Amino acid sequence: MNKTKRKSNVESLSAMKTKKLVQRRRNTCPSPQDISRALQGPSSAPSPSAPSLDELILRCLNCFDSEGRTSSPRGSQLVHMTLMMHSWIVPSQTFAQKLLTLYKDCPPDKRGLRRTQICHLVRQWMSQFPGVFKEDPVLEQTMGDLCELVRLDGEKTHSQLINTSCLSPHANASQAPSPSVKKRKVSLIFDHMEPDEMAAHLSYLEFKNFCNVSFLDYRSYVVRGSVRDNPALERSVMMCNGVSQWVQLMILSRHTAQQRAQVFTKFIHVTQKLRALQNFNTLMAVTGGLCHSSISRLKDTSNLLPPDITKVLSEFTELLSSRSNYSNYRRVYGECRGFKVPILGVHLKDLISLNEALPDYIDEEKINLSKLQHLYSNINDLLAIHSCTPP
Repeated sequence: MNKTKRKSNVESLSAMKTKKLVQRRRNTCPSPQDISRALQGPSSAPSPSAPSLDELILRCLNCFDSEGRTSSPRGSQLVHMTLMMHSWIVPSQTFAQKLLTLYKDCPPDKRGLRRTQICHLVRQWMSQFPGVFKEDPVLEQTMGDLCELVRLDGEKTHSQLINTSCLSPHANASQAPSPSVKKRKVSLIFDHMEPDEMAAHLSYLEFKNFCNVSFLDYRSYVVRGSVRDNPALERSVMMCNGVSQWVQLMILSRHTAQQRAQVFTKFIHVTQKLRALQNFNTLMAVTGGLCHSSISRLKDTSNLLPPDITKVLSEFTELLSSRSNYSNYRRVYGECRGFKVPILGVHLKDLISLNEALPDYIDEEKINLSKLQHLYSNINDLLAIHSCTPP
């Protein structure tokens, strides 16, 4: 009897562990619908052939003329994408070592143009993505070796092109704020602020957080599946959660149903302004706070809300619904122009879906360029806010 009972307990425990593992996997592994939606995002046309790393580097080099000009907008995009995204496939140190070898072993009859092209590519890498080198001591050492080789064996103009002084000490890709960010005093004293002003302040704080997130931070999250040791993304997540909790606290701290209804109504006006500002991330946080079970169970408060207020809440709940993989939100967000703040969690899920669903390579050493292009397009969409002016 006891043996049977122990066996039953062991089986039950095993089943629980299996269920937890399956549930945890469901939270990270994309569904077919997730993958389909992610692939439907904006992207450059896929390359007709999957290149090896050597072939991809040569394609990039051939985009430059002797003056460092790129041959076409398509060529510029290929170079920028490769410099930003290659680390999803190979370590940046490997990429740099390939360039060093190409420079060193370049045939004498081709050195005039090829070595110049290599230097222009390296210069663009250093100037556009300086944070990569600060994060990777091994890469920095390889680039130092390349600079030394150019100094000893190359032309003087080559040394000038890839001089490491072009790395600005203030241009850390993970920490440098956008040029459009100006310091501003922000206060969120609820009773002293009008909804428009509150929405503008919240949008400014959201903007600052997004501008501190680099492509390296997005890659770190996708690879690790966590915001741990990723302070820029962690701040964005904490702010979103904090705003949602703050909304609940402001309502619950009032003593009467009438007072709670007034606060609720004020937050609805805040959501309307957030929607007008195209700040969907904070809109999601505030709406989530208003729809939290601790608020929705306040029946006396709900009964005092005007019909137009409940209608607005219903409309935003529908807009932000996760149904059909946030199809309503995606449609509206895709139509927005200018300053706009995406729902961070939705787009991070897209990146994870793409990364897990698509292989890095096709036919052994052939890079899946389509995967890089889709990831690049999605990350660029998240980085677009860096060049915007906050409200």
